[in-house]
Amino acid sequence: MRSSNPVFANNAEFNGRATTQYADPSQWKIDLSGGNGGQGERGAGLQAPTSPGRMTLDTVVEKTAITLGTVVLFAAVAWFAIGGMFNEQLGTVNESAVQKAWMFAMGGAIVGFVLAMVNSFKKIISPALVLAYAAAEGVFVGAFSKVVATWVQDATIVFQAVLATFIAAGATLFAYKFFNIRVTDKFRRIVTISLFAFVGVMLVNFLLSIFGVLDQGGLRGFGFLGLVVSLVAIGLAVLCLILDFDSVERGVAAGLPERESWRAAFGLTVTLVWLYLEILRVLAILRGND
Repeated sequence: MRSSNPVFANNAEFNGRATTQYADPSQWKIDLSGGNGGQGERGAGLQAPTSPGRMTLDTVVEKTAITLGTVVLFAAVAWFAIGGMFNEQLGTVNESAVQKAWMFAMGGAIVGFVLAMVNSFKKIISPALVLAYAAAEGVFVGAFSKVVATWVQDATIVFQAVLATFIAAGATLFAYKFFNIRVTDKFRRIVTISLFAFVGVMLVNFLLSIFGVLDQGGLRGFGFLGLVVSLVAIGLAVLCLILDFDSVERGVAAGLPERESWRAAFGLTVTLVWLYLEILRVLAILRGND
């Protein structure tokens, strides 16, 4: 059963499709000492080496906290580096700050996308690349948040979105564990198809907006249609979180090495950042329509 998140979908153990226990036969040793008080032959045989550290829920939480902390840190750096985008006394826009915000947002988005692809398809996960992705994504998140906060003229909307994201993630985890949500093949197929359909529609919308066919961002604008689309995206993100939780459990059950905790952390970070951005958009649209 494959996850819709490519971070987990490309790893057999996270999807429960492998039975490897990670005891490398090339490292086995011959035991000639005997296991029955030196009596011998029965005790002789192959011995696997001591197992390396395994991925646990605790290590996943630890690595996820580090990754999300990196996102927050670089988001804060980008936020303060941009400076004030609007002069309330003069009622004018600070053009240099706007250009800087645009540069940070585009740069962070492009670098983050490239690193996301590398991390998603890399067979051996690299903690350094995961943290590099988190840093780039943090720059994008900080710049985007700054633009939105300036648009609604209220910086507290960012804290509200962060709080709502953690509440949504916590509620999803609670429902997954205590309501015993079962992730079936059918459930995965539905979520995966829905996710690809959503991405496809958004890509077409993006291209039409660039070429001027659609005004004000089309489906991703800050009007009623944008609100509906963001609500749909939040629903999809929550479903993806359920799949991610299931994939992590499968990885722990498969006895993956501890380094795979970074892959789990990366996958969860991708989904949580997406959830945050959509919640921020919803709050901004509702605030802008007041």
